[in-house]
Amino acid sequence: MVDRSFADLSLAGLYDRLNPWGPGDDFYLEWVMSAGAVLDVGCGTGQLLRRARELGHRGRLVGLDPAAAMLVQARRAEPDVEWVLGDLRSRLWCEEFDLVVMTGHAFQQLVGDEEVRASLRAVRQALGEDGRFVFETRNPAARAWERWTPDRVHEISDAEGGAVRVWHEVEAPVAGDRVTFTETYDGGRWSSPRVCRSTLRFLSAGPLDGFLGEVGLAATERYGDWARAPLDPTSPEIITVAAARG
Repeated sequence: MVDRSFADLSLAGLYDRLNPWGPGDDFYLEWVMSAGAVLDVGCGTGQLLRRARELGHRGRLVGLDPAAAMLVQARRAEPDVEWVLGDLRSRLWCEEFDLVVMTGHAFQQLVGDEEVRASLRAVRQALGEDGRFVFETRNPAARAWERWTPDRVHEISDAEGGAVRVWHEVEAPVAGDRVTFTETYDGGRWSSPRVCRSTLRFLSAGPLDGFLGEVGLAATERYGDWARAPLDPTSPEIITVAAARG
């Protein structure tokens, strides 16, 4: 689960351990490898673009993230990528990319209507002719937040081999399509647990299409999981491929 808590360098170093490579990364990697110029919005530690370079991608790769600590990790691992500090409202590009991606449910961190609109306008402006915008959100019908409970503890090892325990707790009541929760980290590196608070927005396909249409984008493909199954009420994801209309 991606959130802004990883602005902290001590937590940024744990990100890849908490989020190992999986089917979603394979899905996005296929798109990246077929595009000449790629912008990864909310790139985090940059593992997607790093893997693309390792596999021989020689085009332009740009990773954008608002957390400097995440980009520290990215630059250490792969200097042959443009790592840019900021977000879609602060760094703008004009028709420079064949592909824009937002992975790791980063789109759900756009909580307000105007934040969504501004970010999508920037994506539309960044895309060149025949460009694609690929992103995913959790399907609200699947109610994933109901499984974010303190009894579900995830344990990983840090870089020094120490144990770190991580759990989530949703703040009740859930208000509309916004879910606020805490993410707690507990381990020997800290004198007391670190608690980070985040809010995510769960938009269904209809409102997503409405926001896309406002900025001149339209969904051309939509899937319910990383195997490209059709979207239905039980699907865990809403995976969208969008292009400019007309």
